Amino acid sequence: MRITASTVSLTVEDVAASHSFFTEHLGYQEQAAAEGFASLTRDDAAVDIVLLRRGIDVLPPDQRDRHADGLILAFTVTGLEAEEKRLRSEGVDITMPLREEPWGERLFQVTDPNGVVVQFVEWTTPDHA
Repeated sequence: MRITASTVSLTVEDVAASHSFFTEHLGYQEQAAAEGFASLTRDDAAVDIVLLRRGIDVLPPDQRDRHADGLILAFTVTGLEAEEKRLRSEGVDITMPLREEPWGERLFQVTDPNGVVVQFVEWTTPDHA
């Protein structure tokens, strides 16, 4: 097997709200869209995102009522502080402020209108290393 791309599919209540959040604030572009569906991509290493409206009949019956919950969509980025400042200036609610973990992970989180948690990470060398 050779994986040629990665996509995460998120089941949400309001596809348009998540679509707007990811395109307006996180630089995604629409690849395709239809009623209750949107496929988003970026031209870098970010995972592609498919948004499906909860209850949509393209999903198997046992998956139609699931929510994008308990999932953290994490992006390793450069310029973490600048991204946090940019998102804050655009009115995005920073739901976990910028912090640094003892193992060298610097991170902050935002949450889209459907509750999808997006975490931005930048790795450093821990002080004790």
